Amino acid sequence: MRNWRRYILAVISAGYLFCFLIVPVIMSIKSGFYEDGRLTCFWLGRVFSDLATREGFINALLVAATTTAGVFVLAIPLAVIADKYDFRGKRLASAMLMVPMILPPFVGALAVRKLLAYQSGSVNLILHAIGLPKIDFLGSGFGGVVILEILHLYPIMYLNALAALGNVDPAMIESARSFGASGWRIFRKITLPLIRPGIFAGGTIVFIWSFTELGTPLMVGYEQVLPVQIFHGLNELDTSPKTFSMVFVMLSSAVGLYAIGKILFGKAAATSPRATAATAKRAGTATTIIIWFIFGLVTILAMMPHIGVVLLAFARRWSGTILPVSYTFEHFRGIFSQSITWNSIVNSLHYASLATVIDVIFGLIIAYLVIRAQIKGATILDSLAMMPLAVPGLVIAAGYVAMTAGGLLASIGPRFDPTLIIILAYSVRRLPYVVRSISAGLQQSPVALEEAARNVGAGPMKTTLRITIPLISANILAGAILAFSFAMLEVSDSLILAQTPQFYPITKAIYTLAGPADTVNLAAAMGTLGMMLLAGTLIIANLLLGKRLGAMFRV
Repeated sequence: MRNWRRYILAVISAGYLFCFLIVPVIMSIKSGFYEDGRLTCFWLGRVFSDLATREGFINALLVAATTTAGVFVLAIPLAVIADKYDFRGKRLASAMLMVPMILPPFVGALAVRKLLAYQSGSVNLILHAIGLPKIDFLGSGFGGVVILEILHLYPIMYLNALAALGNVDPAMIESARSFGASGWRIFRKITLPLIRPGIFAGGTIVFIWSFTELGTPLMVGYEQVLPVQIFHGLNELDTSPKTFSMVFVMLSSAVGLYAIGKILFGKAAATSPRATAATAKRAGTATTIIIWFIFGLVTILAMMPHIGVVLLAFARRWSGTILPVSYTFEHFRGIFSQSITWNSIVNSLHYASLATVIDVIFGLIIAYLVIRAQIKGATILDSLAMMPLAVPGLVIAAGYVAMTAGGLLASIGPRFDPTLIIILAYSVRRLPYVVRSISAGLQQSPVALEEAARNVGAGPMKTTLRITIPLISANILAGAILAFSFAMLEVSDSLILAQTPQFYPITKAIYTLAGPADTVNLAAAMGTLGMMLLAGTLIIANLLLGKRLGAMFRV
C-alpha cells in the first residue's frame, strides 16, 4: 500500500477516535469549569468542600482499593498454582475460573440482594438453621459491592498474572533454589518482582473498573459513592458544572493514580518467553485433589450470583426460604410478550450490531497500520485505540451528554433520539478488543505469504482481501463477538444515554425492572439470557484465541 494511502487511513482512524473519544472527554472536563460562559473553579472546590460529595469520592476510593486488594489475594495464588503444576483436568479448572466474566456484577446484584440479605437471605437462613448467628454481609451496601466486584474481576488479574509467570526465566528460579532459598523467599524476592508489570496491568484494570463502576452500587443500593452521585445528576440531564466537576475529579483521580502506579510498579522486568508446560511439575494424586479443591471452592463462590440470578429467573414464589418454593417459565415468556423487554432486546441488537461493524472496520485499519505498515506515529495511534480501556464509560457518557446538551446536536441527545450516540459510544468503548485480537493475528501470520502475493502482481487491496484477512479470520471473529456481546450488556452508556423507554437497551430495561418487587424476576430472566450470551461468546473467543484472551484486558 502506498505511503500516502496509509497516512490517509491513519488520519481517518485518528479522526474517528478524536471526535468520538477525545472530544467527549474534553467536553465533560470543560463543562465542569464553565458557567454562563465564564471560567470558574467554584464547583471543583465544592466537590471537596461538600460533605456528601467528598464522602462519595472517599467511598469510591475505598471500594477500588479494597476490591483490588481482594482480587490480588484471590488471583495471584491461583495463577502461581496454575503455572507451577501440571495436573489432571487443568484446562477445565482454568476455564472454570473464567465463570464470573459471563455475568456483569450489575446483574449479579439482583441475586446478591436475595442471597445475602440479613433477615431472609438464603445464606443467613442456612446459618440460622445450623445454629450460627446471622451476618450482615451487605451492611450499608459497601460489603455487597466489594464482594461482587472481587468475584467478577479476579479473572482479569489471574489472566495477566498467569501470562507474566509464563515469561519468567526458569533459570533464575533454579539458581536461587540451588543456593538454598525457600519457595516463599524465591517468590517474594524473584518471582514477584519479575511479574510486577503483569500484576500492574491487571491491577490497573481492576482498580479503575471498580473505582468508576456505576451499575453494581446502583443495584445494591450503595448511594454514597461518586459514580452514583454523578449518575443521578446526568440521569436528570443536569448539565450544570456541579455534575461535570465530579466527572473531572473521577477521571483525573483515575489517571493520576494510574500514573503513580506506573512509575512505582509498572517498570518492565527482564524476562524470557518459555513454555510453562515444559517446566511445570506433574502433580501427584494428593496434590491434584488439593488443587481441585482450591479451584473448585473459588469457582463455587464466584458462581453464587449466577446461580442466584437463574433461581430468581425461574422462581414463582421465593420469600423467607433458602430456595424457591416453586418454579415457572412465565418470566421468560414475559421477556417476549412485554414491550419494554422485547423492545430493549431489539434495540440492543441494533446498537451492538452497528457498533461491531464500526469496530471491525477501524480495528482492521488500526491493527494493520500498527503491525504491518508500522507507519510513523503508530505508537500514538495504538495508544489512542487502547484509551477506552482506561477511560471510564461514565466519563465518555457524560461527554456525550455535554455534547448534545444544546444546539444542532440536541436532536441526537438523550432527550430525543440517542440511537447514534449510543452506537458511537458502544463502538468506542469496545474497539480495543477488536484491535488487540486482530493485532495478535497479524503478529502470528507469516508476512512471506503477503510478500509472495505482491511479487506475482497482486495489489495491496487484493492481497489484503485474499491473503491477510483469511489468515486472521479467527482473530477478526473473536474480536467481533467479544465487542458485540460486551456492547449488548454495556452498563454506563446505556443507563445514562437512554432516557426514554422506546430507546432502552437491555441493561436499562433490567435496571428499570429490578426496582419493583413484581418485576424483579423478569429482570433476572433477562440477566440469565445475557449470561448465556456472554458464556457462549467467551467460550468461542477462548477457543479462537487461547491464552491470548488475557491480552484483551490490559491497559
